[in-house]
Amino acid sequence: MGKPNFGPDVISLRIPSRLDLLSVLDHVAVSLCERMDLPAEESSKVTMSVIEAGTNAIQHGHNRDASKMVDIEFTVYPDRLEIMVHDLGPGFDLSALNENVTSPEHLFDLRGRGIYIMRECMDSVDFEFGPHGTVCRMVKQRPPVAAEAAGG
Repeated sequence: MGKPNFGPDVISLRIPSRLDLLSVLDHVAVSLCERMDLPAEESSKVTMSVIEAGTNAIQHGHNRDASKMVDIEFTVYPDRLEIMVHDLGPGFDLSALNENVTSPEHLFDLRGRGIYIMRECMDSVDFEFGPHGTVCRMVKQRPPVAAEAAGG
């Protein structure tokens, strides 16, 4: 008899907007990446992206106001990890971001590296801006298991 499918696992966190609590996000992300058997390099990319999204929410969305909460949701599917980071900030102009901060003309820009890093590390990164704040959604696909990749 097959294993029952109860749907994806969802881990939800709510943390005050304090940079010292980013380590909690890091620990959860590392644990989930290990559970999904992500290679170390891919796990590092996920954790770096989660820390960056959390930092942006705390610094830019909430101006480090610890009375404001950041909501984080990790959803584990068989084939992917989806991460949502929600803050109460008004958002920002996506079109104003530099596409490639590594190009010579942008090397010394003061801002813009975080979202670039997230987009380079994750399979998709999207933002939603609305009356209830900003949501950053990130997805990391799970690489096929060796037996699956070989067709068996």
